[in-house]
Amino acid sequence: MAELNEQKRRKLDSSNGDSPRVLINNENLKDMDNDILFHFGLSTTGNDLPKMFGDVKFVCCGGSTHRMETFANYMLQELGMELPTGQSLSNICSTDRYVMYKVGPVLSINHGIGMPSMSIMLHEIIKLMHYAGCTDVVFFRIGTSGGLGMKPGTVVISEEAVNYKFQPVFQLPILGEMKSWPTTLSKEVAEEVQSCCLPGDDFDAVIKKTLSTDDFYEGQGRLDGAFCEFTVKDKMDYLQSAHDNGVGNVEMESSCFAAMTNRANIKAGVVCVTLIDRLEGDQLSTPANVLHHWEERAQQLVARYILKKLKQHQQQQQRK
Repeated sequence: MAELNEQKRRKLDSSNGDSPRVLINNENLKDMDNDILFHFGLSTTGNDLPKMFGDVKFVCCGGSTHRMETFANYMLQELGMELPTGQSLSNICSTDRYVMYKVGPVLSINHGIGMPSMSIMLHEIIKLMHYAGCTDVVFFRIGTSGGLGMKPGTVVISEEAVNYKFQPVFQLPILGEMKSWPTTLSKEVAEEVQSCCLPGDDFDAVIKKTLSTDDFYEGQGRLDGAFCEFTVKDKMDYLQSAHDNGVGNVEMESSCFAAMTNRANIKAGVVCVTLIDRLEGDQLSTPANVLHHWEERAQQLVARYILKKLKQHQQQQQRK
């Protein structure tokens, strides 16, 4: 037991040279014999995490299980990797809470809907990346959203996530006290992802603020929920105010995502396609095949960014 604790302590304290490491700030972990990543079905003693995940450089997450499986298979193709005949990518998680697929240096994982589900996933994936000794990792949230003054199908790359008061902070009550953290995202990552939108693409990619809410219906001013205690004018005034404050889209996870990646010293980006202009309506009437095509746009931009970074790394290694 003492030997296991000392191994864990060295992992938590090591700096691994000058490469940015995934940081965790929890002294309690140093005294744990085994850290169980419960919602993934992985653990520090039951799995060789450095061997399994030590080469990961990109963690890409999105809401649905199917979307992240699709993205993993897309990255398999884009990276030019082939599986043996008759085999397919396997879900690494052994629970039914999340799915996780590894394609070379890319990890594809779902986060569910809303910030509580996102938070659970991030706590465990951040610890996993730390225990695995990963460095220079970039996290992405890839998803869908409602636009504000955006043509449906436009990809919005978040410069920061804002709360219901349009403030760039994420707040969480902990033991009866409200805590706050900034929700800025990497400007460098945002601009590089935007540059991956090519002249021949049939969509635009813009950098805007993202309004991150705690609810899909009333919290986003929708008029079509089971309850609605505000008027059409109330809704339009609020959404217009958000638009006037630089908000380009609305979703339910980015504040938590930005705050937690900041705390872990992780470069991060949020890339979401807009499925509807919320200044024009609430319900989606676009055909499913068109929505699916739009969803692929955010994945394409992130994939191009990953391929560009891997190529740059390969060129740097060749020059050494």
